[in-house]
Amino acid sequence: MQKLVIIPTYNECENIAAVIARVFSLPEEFDILIVDDGSPDGTADIVRSLQKEGTESAANVPARLHLLERQGKLGLGSAYIAGFRWALERDYDWIFEMDADFSHNPDDLIRLYHRAIGQDGADVVVGSRYVTGVNVVNWPMSRLLMSWCASKYVRFVTRMPVRDATAGFVCYSRRVLQRIDFDAVKMRGYGFQIEMKYTAWRLGFTIREVSIIFIDRTLGTSKMSSGIFSEAFWGVISLPFRRI
Repeated sequence: MQKLVIIPTYNECENIAAVIARVFSLPEEFDILIVDDGSPDGTADIVRSLQKEGTESAANVPARLHLLERQGKLGLGSAYIAGFRWALERDYDWIFEMDADFSHNPDDLIRLYHRAIGQDGADVVVGSRYVTGVNVVNWPMSRLLMSWCASKYVRFVTRMPVRDATAGFVCYSRRVLQRIDFDAVKMRGYGFQIEMKYTAWRLGFTIREVSIIFIDRTLGTSKMSSGIFSEAFWGVISLPFRRI
């Protein structure tokens, strides 16, 4: 089974080399695609250097580490869609979304993968902060409440049985991504995460959640903004009325 981890980046020079090395050190083999939106801090330059020099934790890095560069900050959703298209063109079986800042523990990639291929496997596996209580570290209470309430709001409006609808740590099977019309995906910020899960669920695919501990970044700056939450709030209202 070929597995690809898509990591979108914008100004992640403090984290990118370390997160790549950590993924490559795992006992399961994962390829990595960095989708960089023209980071002015040289994130893409670091990735290119690693492609040439390799890392201590992985052999044959050039064949396993890939870089897709885009001009300008085009948004999280469009970065993942570009990565999904790239993965489907190259016959990957399982495609993962993961942040670059270690808020998602790379070790949990194995847990998501094993849940996907296990006896009660799933088409979509979500690394969930809220499936067993609240597992978030170092967030201010205001942001934690906003995130938790957002997931409750999504469940109420859409009836989708997912406790962490805004989660960005996700494993998709190839067949799910092949069925989704990326051109019809409307939301481009964190609402994109909700829309992708909702679309997969409406198409009849099975979604499971695996409990993770989410730790807020210690290096770099957050990309969250009020516009991201506004898009998600109003976009969710329209989801039940949208033709899938």
